[in-house]
Amino acid sequence: MFLTIRISTRFDTLDYVDLHSHVLWGLDDGARTPKDALEMLQILRSLGFRTVYATPHQKQGEFLPAAPDIAARHADVTRRLQEAGLDLDLHLGAENFWDEVFLERAQCDQQPSYRKGPEVPSGRDTPAFLLEFPVMQLPPRLIEQLFAFRLRGRLPVLAHPERYVPLWGQRARLEQIARTAALVVDLAALEGAHGPERARAARYLVQEGLCHAVASDLHQVADARPVAAGMAWIKKRLGPARLQALLADAPRQIVAGQLPDLPG
Repeated sequence: MFLTIRISTRFDTLDYVDLHSHVLWGLDDGARTPKDALEMLQILRSLGFRTVYATPHQKQGEFLPAAPDIAARHADVTRRLQEAGLDLDLHLGAENFWDEVFLERAQCDQQPSYRKGPEVPSGRDTPAFLLEFPVMQLPPRLIEQLFAFRLRGRLPVLAHPERYVPLWGQRARLEQIARTAALVVDLAALEGAHGPERARAARYLVQEGLCHAVASDLHQVADARPVAAGMAWIKKRLGPARLQALLADAPRQIVAGQLPDLPG
């Protein structure tokens, strides 16, 4: 039996987009088994997500699954979704860690990006790609490097900006980054699942209108409750329209390569 969590709205009336998840089994620190993968996706659908981007880690020395392995896992999980009759579109992306592998790929514009299409492994790349930084130190010349991606028609999407200590409370710096890259806060962080400091940073970003979207960053079934709690927190504090913007409107703009306007 899988865990069902709802947030006071029928899930079949919702059409959310999850830009960050680890639902492909056996590739990184996310889903471990096919059963885990299917259960996690059932949970996301129950929360109102109609489109999910699987974003396995691409991190040197830790998790660096090869493209054929990712494609095989995507095909396997997609088949299981169809067999289960789950009305959900599973697309591909990657969580690119800012390291030597990423920088080498980025030189020739080969970093894994969000990808969509009826056959995702052979589908089309979008202009947007997800990336993460070391939590204690931002890359040198960050704004200049992010702007260079924009000049090449690409859109950097920054995962969990609430984790980066050099950005805590730095409104001017956050605004500068947000003019060049899309900032996507983890829903579970709003509930405190990642510690009080990250909760404060996540809430600051959302309340002050300094992030463009939010996402599940789902790694395991147990993550579902804090993800749902984060959604409920946004709905209660900022209203259903803001939740719709952060989980549906803005993610679609981001995947299209457009940087959404910040509400704040």
